[in-house]
Amino acid sequence: MIKNKRILIAGGAGSIGSELVRQLAFKNKIYILDFNETGIFDLTDDLKSFKVWGRVGDIRDYKTVKDVFEDFKPQIIFNCAAYKHVPLMEYTPMEAIQTNVVGHYNLIHVAKTLECVEKFVFISTDKVVNSKSIMGATKRLAEIITLNQGKGFIVVRFGNVMNSRGSLLTIWQRQKDAGKKLTITDERMERYMMSIPQAIKLVLEAADSGQGGEIFVMDMGKKININELAEQILKITDGKKEITGLRPGETLTEEIMCEEEKKRAKKKGQFYIIKK
Repeated sequence: MIKNKRILIAGGAGSIGSELVRQLAFKNKIYILDFNETGIFDLTDDLKSFKVWGRVGDIRDYKTVKDVFEDFKPQIIFNCAAYKHVPLMEYTPMEAIQTNVVGHYNLIHVAKTLECVEKFVFISTDKVVNSKSIMGATKRLAEIITLNQGKGFIVVRFGNVMNSRGSLLTIWQRQKDAGKKLTITDERMERYMMSIPQAIKLVLEAADSGQGGEIFVMDMGKKININELAEQILKITDGKKEITGLRPGETLTEEIMCEEEKKRAKKKGQFYIIKK
């Protein structure tokens, strides 16, 4: 349903951003803003027969963001740009704040000044719920900022996206290829899991039907025990595992909604919609 639009994708060279670019490029004009120079080059080269442009830049730089908006005048914005590794952000909290909060606010502030913007979709994480980490706290603050903008500003909350860059399965694959043991922080750890296609479906649904002030969450079923998942993989690969212990900011379990949000959540197909 999204067609003939000018779409800006911040973090468009990442796992989710690049898939959004590929799916939306068929019927829209796409502009990628990312500091991943090689990622932008590869993606725009793959899609050179479509109307896809890219700029190397950082959302933390207000002037860069303002220049992009003034040049491209986007109608739909997806902010996929973020620092997401929990333990790393515990050691560098100011970096998390500068990107996940200040950079996100730069996008929103400029978007609010332009009458051309119809929808703004922010990609969040289930780590915001009852967060005990710097990463989760910064993303939750960005959620609140988004929801307070009113019409057209929407939040999408992900679980753990399988096979995305830096995800559990990609880490295990790298360990397996190197002949190493699969690392597990704790045998009791459990997570909600979703695929990249599920994640993209959720984002596009939010962009298409969201009105503003809502959080869209995928119904991901039951949480998966990470140790049990590893055991299934080890049966096939004949490898071994290693328990490393929880790292700073990590928790044994995560939730997709807090108790107060569960009372307001409405089910729509495969999604929950939480209105402000």
